[in-house]
Amino acid sequence: MNKVKSGLLFFAAVFFSGFLKGQTLEEGKKFMYYERYTSAKGVFEKLVAANPNNVDAVYWLGQAMILPEENSDVAGAKALYQKTLMNNSNSALLLAGMGHVELLEGKAQDAKNRFETAISISQGKNKDVLNAIGFANVQAPNGDAEYAVQKLRQATELKKMTDPDVWANLGDAYKKLIQGGPAQTAYEAALGFSPNYARASYRIGKIYQTQGAVQKDIYLRYYDEAIAKDPAYAPVYENLYQYYYDIDVTKSAEYMDKYLANTDVDPNKDCFYRTSMLYARSLFAESISKGQQCITSGGENAYPNIYAVVAYAYNKTGDSLNAKKYFDTYFQKQKPEKIGPNEYKTYGQVLIKLGEDSVGGIYIDKAVALDSTERGKIALLKDVATGFEAQKKFKEAGTWYNKLLSVKQNPTKTDLYNAGYNLYRAGEYPSALSIFNIYIQKFADDPFGYYMSGKSSWAIDTTLEQGLANPYFEKTVEVASKDSVKNKAQLIGSYKYFLVYSVFKKDKAAAIAYADKILALDPADAETVQNRELLTRPAATPAPKQPAKPTKPAAGTKSGGTKKK
Repeated sequence: MNKVKSGLLFFAAVFFSGFLKGQTLEEGKKFMYYERYTSAKGVFEKLVAANPNNVDAVYWLGQAMILPEENSDVAGAKALYQKTLMNNSNSALLLAGMGHVELLEGKAQDAKNRFETAISISQGKNKDVLNAIGFANVQAPNGDAEYAVQKLRQATELKKMTDPDVWANLGDAYKKLIQGGPAQTAYEAALGFSPNYARASYRIGKIYQTQGAVQKDIYLRYYDEAIAKDPAYAPVYENLYQYYYDIDVTKSAEYMDKYLANTDVDPNKDCFYRTSMLYARSLFAESISKGQQCITSGGENAYPNIYAVVAYAYNKTGDSLNAKKYFDTYFQKQKPEKIGPNEYKTYGQVLIKLGEDSVGGIYIDKAVALDSTERGKIALLKDVATGFEAQKKFKEAGTWYNKLLSVKQNPTKTDLYNAGYNLYRAGEYPSALSIFNIYIQKFADDPFGYYMSGKSSWAIDTTLEQGLANPYFEKTVEVASKDSVKNKAQLIGSYKYFLVYSVFKKDKAAAIAYADKILALDPADAETVQNRELLTRPAATPAPKQPAKPTKPAAGTKSGGTKKK
């Protein structure tokens, strides 16, 4: 009886141990789902310590090391995978993990070889391997999203495949390809297998958020839906904290508190978020002080973004030198892929304020390249251009307005005017002419384009010998004459050019005729009144010759006398 009982107890212990072990792995994966990587790492480390050849736990431990944004340890994950592969060289899952590491190292072809080997070993029928490959190509900045779609779709076609994570990763792959429709379909498929899978609802919301404020009601509804499905899903709170950051500080703070309450305890993270809220409330001196405390207490583990917050605050106080100092440190410490367009933009503007226009421009260009929307790119470029214009740096202003033209699908008259006129004021006449020629092509019925092309050409051909401006001013007159009241300024300007040109050609009659055209539009034009008077003034009568002065007498004579005989 005791033996039977002992055997039953042994069996129960083994069963419970296996059950606990399985649950613990799932528990770690659940932490990964919530993006609580520190907690997940703790779970997987215990599993690996108990069994170093537990390839599932090793794979997930590597992922927990790779994925944290602020303290990703790709090198550590690589060492872990390499070490475990020495005794498990045919582990398809670990090969997929190594491929993920190689993608992050920029070794795309090596990664592809790893992935194909993993698929071959698993005969293309292992859902977890295909999912790992797909996820790696989505997560890595230089990953192949099309390849990810191919492998994740292959996973969805396996028998009894009900894992919502695969469908969500497929949605992410489509989203990376900027294919919103297929992405949403994939996320909805994930919800079909797991109705409370908050990640899918959240991701659908993200699709609509990228389309701008016009979809606000839709994406906020999906975010609310994600919270209702799973109030512990922290990523949605973080997103809402960021969304409201510039428009509703109170709501932003509420979501920040919810985010921090549902993530792993991290003093450095907490310090950063608290500082960012001081900045959002325009408490710039306080945010500088708090941020510096965070940097001191965090040491090497301080969030890189804390340096950016302090830099922003110094910039707001007008202290460009300290703003540059903290931005310099931020750019040294932050991973390039984590730097956003606003950081590049503000840093660039700080450099421009300090007179480093060319270097600052490089960072502004980076900001524009990173911004995913036309509206955002235009706002960035316009902000920089107007800044230069306010400083009367017309060449720089025109250059940046001109960049806006290459971004905006349908430039307006104002867009073309801003670019062309600033370049004209800067004396960059050929560049101005080029832009006003575009104005002519787009707005052929508007005399302004012809007029400014004429003025630019006149500034190029100052001697009038080539007559470069003639066809432009002729066309100005033709178009502007259709409404001489509205276009009075362009008509007068054109006639003044032809008056000068006629004088240059010594055609006095034509010059007087153009003066008359000007005075018909503006009788009080003092300049033209004076010019016409000069043109019509009779030629001066030559003065009568004065009597010849007597010549000086020759030596030995008296004045008026005759030579002695």
